[in-house]
Amino acid sequence: MNVKEEWERALSEKDCEKLLELFDDYIDAIETEEELREELKRLGEVAVQCDDPYDLLHEIGHVYAHLDDVESAIELYRRVVERKKDDPEEYATALYYLADAYEHFGMPEKAIETYQKLLEHEENVLKNDKEIALTLANLAVNYDELGETEKAIELMEHAKEIFERIGDEKNRLISLLDLAHFHYELGNYDTAEALINEVLRNPRDDEIEINAKLVEAEIHAGREDYDKAFRALREALLKAINVSDDIFGVVFDTLVDFIEGLFNEGEYDTIARNMEAFAELFEDDTAYFFRAIAELARWRAGDDEAKKRFDELYTKVENEELRSILDEWKRPKLSLSLGL
Repeated sequence: MNVKEEWERALSEKDCEKLLELFDDYIDAIETEEELREELKRLGEVAVQCDDPYDLLHEIGHVYAHLDDVESAIELYRRVVERKKDDPEEYATALYYLADAYEHFGMPEKAIETYQKLLEHEENVLKNDKEIALTLANLAVNYDELGETEKAIELMEHAKEIFERIGDEKNRLISLLDLAHFHYELGNYDTAEALINEVLRNPRDDEIEINAKLVEAEIHAGREDYDKAFRALREALLKAINVSDDIFGVVFDTLVDFIEGLFNEGEYDTIARNMEAFAELFEDDTAYFFRAIAELARWRAGDDEAKKRFDELYTKVENEELRSILDEWKRPKLSLSLGL
């Protein structure tokens, strides 16, 4: 049986697990947008009838987003909510995934509206303290996304109190991380630092420690103490190397963004003196990448000899993504001036 035959059989049997398994191979083979939209419509009709449709809806949603048709993806989540409304537990789950979809597709106002509906359901029907606290935390994150950071702090404080009361230590620490980030955004660096220190004093898993170090780096950068920010980022990167590729990627991207920001601010000496600490963490061409950054910074600072050293290191960087970063940063910045 070929993929198309398997796909048609899974559709007819409403086998969502099999459809999810076949999804990438089948969808990637579709050549025209018209055919793709028709297939997504057929698939959506089946997906909303599944007992557990959410992984499949997630995949469908990403394809609709690629077609600039997020509304069609959201409508599927809405239909699941309507279908599940007679089962209190399933209804809560469906509301959560609808809110999460709004959040994922950049609609925080709609996410807040849906999380509020979920919160009322949890408080009045399910009466589950942990779920109430998690929804409060999600509301806080979305209010922060809208720039209503003081409201976000109020909601996250409430969530934290519930986590403390029910003894959920992991989520309490995560709420402290979010609070630290919110206070950092408001410029309350001392409060943010105290919250991070509380997280780092407690027993914790690696992911929480890594995120704490990222927020700590934010705080130091906000104070323009860039050397301390680099040290916090190094500690986060060192820990992330042994955790997972996804976490490592987040930390590495954060570090690269930070370095780029310092290049834009002309902090060349700061960059140059901190890169070797990152280079020594690696045995592959990533080490050459960081050493090349240091030479690029020295070159930008006026050291003409650094250009030769940069070029030599650049040739040793084989990873195309790392090379593209260096290509972007070594390109002269254009500026316009008026001859008045």
